[in-house]
Amino acid sequence: MRLRALLENDALGLRLLGGEDELDRSVRGVMTTDLKDPSRYLSGGELVLTGLAWLRDAADAEPFVRILSQAGVAALAAGEAELGDIPDDLVEACSRHRLPLFAVNETVAFATITEHVVRQVSGERAGDLAAVVDRHRRLMTSGPAGGGPEAVLDLLGSDLDLRAWVLSPTGRQIAGAGEPLDHALAAGLAGEHLAATRTGRRGPHRLTVHGTAYSLFPIRNTGRAAGPASRDVRETVLSDWLLAVEADAGDWPAARLDLLQGVTQLISVERDRRDAARTVRRRLAQEVLELVQTGAAPAEIAARLRVAAPVLLPGLGAAPHWQVVVARVEWDQDSGQNPVEPGPVTQALLEEILVDPATVGAESADRIAVAHTGDEAIALVPLTAGPLPESEDDSPAPALGLHADALLAAVRAPLSSGLADDGRLTLGVSAAVHSAEGLRGALEEARHARRVAAARPGRVCAAGHHELASHVLLLPFVPDDVRRAFTARLLDPLRDYDRRHRAELIPTLEAFLDCDGSWTRCATRLHLHVNTLRYRVGRIEQLTGRDLSRLEDKLDFFLALRMS
Repeated sequence: MRLRALLENDALGLRLLGGEDELDRSVRGVMTTDLKDPSRYLSGGELVLTGLAWLRDAADAEPFVRILSQAGVAALAAGEAELGDIPDDLVEACSRHRLPLFAVNETVAFATITEHVVRQVSGERAGDLAAVVDRHRRLMTSGPAGGGPEAVLDLLGSDLDLRAWVLSPTGRQIAGAGEPLDHALAAGLAGEHLAATRTGRRGPHRLTVHGTAYSLFPIRNTGRAAGPASRDVRETVLSDWLLAVEADAGDWPAARLDLLQGVTQLISVERDRRDAARTVRRRLAQEVLELVQTGAAPAEIAARLRVAAPVLLPGLGAAPHWQVVVARVEWDQDSGQNPVEPGPVTQALLEEILVDPATVGAESADRIAVAHTGDEAIALVPLTAGPLPESEDDSPAPALGLHADALLAAVRAPLSSGLADDGRLTLGVSAAVHSAEGLRGALEEARHARRVAAARPGRVCAAGHHELASHVLLLPFVPDDVRRAFTARLLDPLRDYDRRHRAELIPTLEAFLDCDGSWTRCATRLHLHVNTLRYRVGRIEQLTGRDLSRLEDKLDFFLALRMS
């Protein structure tokens, strides 16, 4: 209903004190309050009724009206029973914030207004939206009439001429009608949604990309694992889906916003159903993990894997190889907020990360089993690839399975937005193993790789098994004071000399080591005469007291450059 309809009903005893230009606003509900800050109970579009008990002095009006305006309420109606005439300070504050203000005659009970508004709003919603929402609801149910999220999005296109997509928090497309959304664009939309959610902004979030407007609606988890609505946003921000609509919802009527909110609720039911389907895979992963961690016999682990194979590899039999991925989400706990249990958050996130970002649909994780123990999420990933082709030259064959950097390349930007300034995701990947005997070693390898990733800077970091057999494994664990002292002793004399003489000794040293000490190759790379190169290397040795013909001194310089 519109605000002006309230003035047309004499029985409501309302008198307009300000906001004539805003009377076409829609009223979506009504709330009575005498709290100084009722924001937690507001969702937007309400007619707020107040007896002004919160008004102690003139300074109270401005913050109260500002709170209502920011919450998006339709109008304020103040009763005259307590103070008589409505104070000028309240009238002026409403005028500044363009909030329509009504005076309620002392002879009219707030209950009368509430009953009228509820009856009118309910009747209009029933008349305008019931048919459409019921049609969507039928399509979301199981059975022959069901169609899943795609059917709902098809109807948004046909009934409302809206293009829409359901996206995961990494920007992967879960469902869509018509052409798939470009992945780079989808990842950008997901990142904007995560950033807005972390700042506490209410949805829908609106933005424009290359001249096209989009509105982003959160799809909340409504299942048994949903928990209270007041819980920390960090518990869900990295797992909730979103609905991206190609339109600017800022100028939509309330009826259309209500419909889109109803659509997100229907899609959340489908999300809950698919989450429930993951329960078996999660339980299998948990059982295998417990056997591996407790040192069970390989034969017992192998038997459990044979049980898991039909679930993870339907129709394909046993997996020739397995790989272990360990991930952890950590939140800073120095902000005064309650601690967040990271295990379930990381579990849901890792299930999404392990899916190819170009894959469309929510059933793509059917071959991924993820458990969580303590603060970690641990994935058991079957690899079904056949024998690798032999290389035509002498170069080593590519490693089988998942690669740490590739896993996070497509999702680093949106996840960094969701982690904001107080979260980190670190991930480690093991080598592929071909039997149950190798799973315990693979688990420890993945955990160690994750610790290497955790020692690096950045919000989203990964490390793979190949880094555990080189100096890369050791460098992150060198104490900072030792690192600074070591690099300063070897490199500071060269840096000082370069500053004074522009001699480029540091670049020369790097090139010399990269060329394995070959004078000819290094001189060619630097476009220098060999004698000039010999002069520079001699200067490096003179300034540092080292001999670049000795392996030990070369190694020291190499490590110093890597740690600097």
